[in-house]
Amino acid sequence: MQKFEVKDHEYSILPDGKKWELVFSDEFDGTVLNENVWNYRLNFWGDRFLAYTDKGVTLDGNSNAVFKPVIVDGMLCSSQLQTGGNSFDDLDLFGNVKNRLETLKTESSTNPQYYIWPLKKHNKPKFAHRFGYYEARIKFQKLPFWWSAFWIQSPSIGAGGNPEYVGVESDIIENFVNGNLTCGNIYDGYSENSKTAGRVKFPYVEDGEFHRVGLEWNKDGYVFYYDGKEVSRTNEPVSQVEQFILLTTEIQGYRKGEPKTTWTEEELNDTFVCDYVRVFDEIE
Repeated sequence: MQKFEVKDHEYSILPDGKKWELVFSDEFDGTVLNENVWNYRLNFWGDRFLAYTDKGVTLDGNSNAVFKPVIVDGMLCSSQLQTGGNSFDDLDLFGNVKNRLETLKTESSTNPQYYIWPLKKHNKPKFAHRFGYYEARIKFQKLPFWWSAFWIQSPSIGAGGNPEYVGVESDIIENFVNGNLTCGNIYDGYSENSKTAGRVKFPYVEDGEFHRVGLEWNKDGYVFYYDGKEVSRTNEPVSQVEQFILLTTEIQGYRKGEPKTTWTEEELNDTFVCDYVRVFDEIE
């Protein structure tokens, strides 16, 4: 691996044998999140997901984004940052469902796709990219009531039969605070048909230090890195579409209908910290 110096900030570690050009970065300078780059994911499968909030991220003035659990309307919540959005997470994706149901009998007889088309307008990603090296320098949370992740996702994953053309989910790192870290791809959407590739778990012992995590994505496949060492690779299927970046946390249990009802000061003070997010292109 080779160092890539960034003025006044921590260096990056990039794969050897190639020349790289920085094409995107957020160093989290200042004290206000750059909303020209990021927006908050607040919805899940077309509904407002109450465990997600736009109140859980601050910049500490030392070039770090700090994620903390927060209490919102009596619920313990946390934040998910993204540079784009997934169509499945849009509210009321198919328009006014009630009105559609009222006219379904007549419309469906002449238009069998009436349930689906047309989709509502989907917001353009603030940043999406194809191929390159994706890297973050992060300090993990310590307690097991929530998890964190750095990943990229296609806006249209699962929307068609070929994941090369509708994209995949690449989990560059996930930490569930269970003694392992996870990385690898998910494709074919999130149904019973979904598949995985290059998905591995490897040991992690909490040390309170920053770690660099990265993904090289090119036309030949994916290679996942942790602190400059390869931890996984796969060459199928390779997404050919632009994908956006996510930096996320989530409280355990809410998806299963088991919301957390009590919490401690130690939990409220736990943090997941990101020093930077960067994307590099290989220079031919």
